[in-house]
Amino acid sequence: MRQMTETPEPAERRGRIAAGLDRLDDLIRHIRIFIGRYSPRVLRRAWVGAGHAINRSLPKGLLGRSLLIVVVPMLILLGVLTGVFMDRHWMLVTQRLSDAVAGQIVGLATISDNTDLTDGQRADTVAAAGRAMGLVAEIMPTSEIGRVRRSSSDIVHAMLAEGIVKRTRMPFAIRDFSDGNRIEVRMVVHGGVLKVEFARSLAYAANWHFFLVWMVGTALFLVLVSLIFLRNQIKPIERLAAAADAFGRGRPVEGFAPSGAREVRQAAHAFIGMRRRLERQIEQRTTMLAGVGHDLKTILTRFRLGLALLPDDEDTADLRADVAEMEAMLEAYVDFARGDADETPQPIDVEATIADCLRQTVEPTGRTVHFAFGGDGALTLRPTAFRRLIANLVGNAARYGRSAVWVTGERREGWLSIAVEDDGPGIPDSELEAVFRPFYRLDAARNQDVPGTGLGLAIARDVARSHGGDIELGPSPHGGLRATVRLPA
Repeated sequence: MRQMTETPEPAERRGRIAAGLDRLDDLIRHIRIFIGRYSPRVLRRAWVGAGHAINRSLPKGLLGRSLLIVVVPMLILLGVLTGVFMDRHWMLVTQRLSDAVAGQIVGLATISDNTDLTDGQRADTVAAAGRAMGLVAEIMPTSEIGRVRRSSSDIVHAMLAEGIVKRTRMPFAIRDFSDGNRIEVRMVVHGGVLKVEFARSLAYAANWHFFLVWMVGTALFLVLVSLIFLRNQIKPIERLAAAADAFGRGRPVEGFAPSGAREVRQAAHAFIGMRRRLERQIEQRTTMLAGVGHDLKTILTRFRLGLALLPDDEDTADLRADVAEMEAMLEAYVDFARGDADETPQPIDVEATIADCLRQTVEPTGRTVHFAFGGDGALTLRPTAFRRLIANLVGNAARYGRSAVWVTGERREGWLSIAVEDDGPGIPDSELEAVFRPFYRLDAARNQDVPGTGLGLAIARDVARSHGGDIELGPSPHGGLRATVRLPA
């Protein structure tokens, strides 16, 4: 039995392989540790960053995003079809055309190699056969085929050469003419060189752009149809949004009817039902409070008539003051409960309205008035409600201010901003929102020496919000309170 002995060379090779595998294991282990430690964080940051970038680049409107959903898949499909066409159809057609031309050229070379024909007969036969094939062929009495010159259509040269090589072993050369529209092939044959000229279109699929134009044109047509269809689907949503915005600002919603897709019509019907319920609730509340106010006014009228029959003295004067205060409070309660839903918006001059309120409300108190207004003052609002809003704000400023009232107005970028300031004690930051609650009064104003019902700011904010705006309170540079009204213009 022959004993096999292991030579040192294979053992050394296996040792090197084992060491390499160990190093590979170490590398894989370190890669796993790195991925486990840092990959989630890096991937999370990359994902968040990519999401923010995509959100910033996406269209903001529903029409743009819907159109993007249609266009992007269409562009991807167009790219895939173009790639498949260029890779399969165009290349296949070009190869077949080039192979057919190569076979014709080799066939002419076979005719030229016919030794039974004289030189003249051979030349005439080759020329006639070439004309029948759409080629210009002749036999030149030379053995030089020239150098190969290639143009931008190297793929045609390569396919022609491939077709010729698989049919014959004779030397040949392919070149382009200067105009780029014709190709010349020279091949060594019996008695000289066969020169064949032909149009490139015979060996090249030159009409590929028609397919692309048709495909792009079809895609553009489909995008246009999609745009028209999506635009018609978006219009009912825009009308619903406009109706909801108008209703939220207290403006009449006229001529609105549900239309569009089923879901949009359902949303429109829900909006119409909500509007009717709110209007019915406001009407019922107004009717009820009007009746309560009428009954209370009747009782107060009886009190006033009864006081008129009493003699004028100090007690009677106090009773008359109490009745007057009760009447004022009752009017404020009824005004707050009634709201301004029944008033029709009309074009008014905001600057003139504010000036008139200052003249009637602040000037009789002896406070100094500082009034400035910038921009166009013409705006469509509810006149009585807006006057009540301004009167309540400037009345508070005159009531709590020490010496002056500052009012500034500005119309800019689609908003009307009115700031009313005073130099009074102001309101603590913790109470800035609480004072808007009905009947809420600060501790300093809860004595009978400071008139008021605690409804002035509540009514003012209610009017501002019914117009689609709001009121914010804050400290004034003059040391008192600053009330800022913002209304859409």
